[in-house]
Amino acid sequence: MLNLVSAFEHSAKEFPNKKAIVFQDKNFTFAQTAAMVNKVANALKAKGIKKGDKVALSCLNLPYFPMIYYGILKVGAVVVPLNVLLKGREIAYHLNDSDAKAYFCFQGTPELPMAQEGFTGFNDADECEYFCVITADPAAESPIEGTQTLGQFIADADKTCDTELTSPEDTAVILYTSGTTGFPKGAELSHSNMTMNAIGSRHLFQLTPDDVHVLVLPLFHSFGQTCQMNAGFSTGNTLVIIPKFMPEIVLSAIQNEGATIFAGVPTMYWAMLNYKDEEGQFDFNKIGDTLRVGVSGASSLPIEIIKGIEEKYKIPILEGYGLSETCPVATFSHLHKERKPGSVGTPIWGIEVEIFDKDNNALPTGEVGEVVIRGHNVMKGYYNKPEATAGAFNGTNWFHTEDLGKKDEDGYVYIVDRVKDMVIRGGYNVYPREIEEVLLTHPDISLASVIGIPHDSHGEEVVAYIVLNPGADVTEKQVIEWSKEQMAAYKYPRIVYFRESLPMTATGKILKKDLRAEIENS
Repeated sequence: MLNLVSAFEHSAKEFPNKKAIVFQDKNFTFAQTAAMVNKVANALKAKGIKKGDKVALSCLNLPYFPMIYYGILKVGAVVVPLNVLLKGREIAYHLNDSDAKAYFCFQGTPELPMAQEGFTGFNDADECEYFCVITADPAAESPIEGTQTLGQFIADADKTCDTELTSPEDTAVILYTSGTTGFPKGAELSHSNMTMNAIGSRHLFQLTPDDVHVLVLPLFHSFGQTCQMNAGFSTGNTLVIIPKFMPEIVLSAIQNEGATIFAGVPTMYWAMLNYKDEEGQFDFNKIGDTLRVGVSGASSLPIEIIKGIEEKYKIPILEGYGLSETCPVATFSHLHKERKPGSVGTPIWGIEVEIFDKDNNALPTGEVGEVVIRGHNVMKGYYNKPEATAGAFNGTNWFHTEDLGKKDEDGYVYIVDRVKDMVIRGGYNVYPREIEEVLLTHPDISLASVIGIPHDSHGEEVVAYIVLNPGADVTEKQVIEWSKEQMAAYKYPRIVYFRESLPMTATGKILKKDLRAEIENS
């Protein structure tokens, strides 16, 4: 028997009166959090949710996220976390693709009307039977007429609940990953996958029960889920949960709560390095004394930013590498080993990483090829997509990342490049084909090609090259505004170029390298 919820439940028994969650001016002990988890689980049972059923969750970084996440796991169901920026039709795709039976969705904000988008998607998902709105105020009415709130959902539920027995290979979480082509695919991650990666992260960061995390990484993503929520709770740590990254809020949390662990993506470190304390509200010496380690992932952190952060905040920056399909951690810069600039460290315990050529042969030290991974962190496969799963392993027992990398003589891994067409904007994967397909639904657009270009703060920016239909008269601003309505905020193109034609091969494939070269040479 193994259930990922045990990572949390053990600490709830060991440290019942300790703060588990700090959120703004509210604190929740482990006992209080466990009671909420149990109420969610009992309420799910009352709705007929059982072992193996899929339950989707759209929620900002709020105390509700872990309470619902662990409640779903407790009944043996599968958590399907969704990106909070998704629009209605994108949500419908995820609900349908995952066979979700129920869907919890936060009410959102005026700028991000999540519940409205979520309900739109729910109504287009025939097999999803139940929609529940998470309101900021548990006592508030639902903003969507005719729907139940989380407060109403758990009102009569008991605070005690037995955990459903699950096997190590049962699916715990389905994480949607963009990959490089087509629509998002759901990586099936088992209880063993997720638990082992959480325990591995705990050892990598050398966590003790005294550690306090600043958790600003989105919890719907594997980085925040595994490396902070599951790893931290399994160690009895306190999580200071922050819904939206702003340097001053992060620094305030570190200073006021005595945080020891901060994890972020490169754009966050870029912002913290360039943050000017105009009002003199922070004691950077105290912050440096409090923080033990900074963790970076999602994309490569420039060496100059590492140097700047380590000098300003007096902490070591550790980089790792992984994917949603690997829970995510595969390699890491270990605290007890030399850190090499530009490297994402060495494989973690129980994980093998090799560099293969196109014929699946391991390459010698220093040669660039595809990064492949095997071990306890590798997904079961893509949910209901056997062909995509087979392609990901390419006839081997190694997961093929499609990322280019190399290893040095000491076994340190270096990521040379992402898949050529992938765009990583602000730590989020954006895959051009989906954007192109949406653009082609515009009545004035005949052809579209999407690429990424370097951007100082976001890593990369999304650029669309467009060929209009004859006689069409549409502006760059109009295309961008239309795209903004159709796609999540991190996806839509911020730059649009109009062309009479696009460069192509003899077989009709658009030459994206020529488009990139055009920008580089301009």
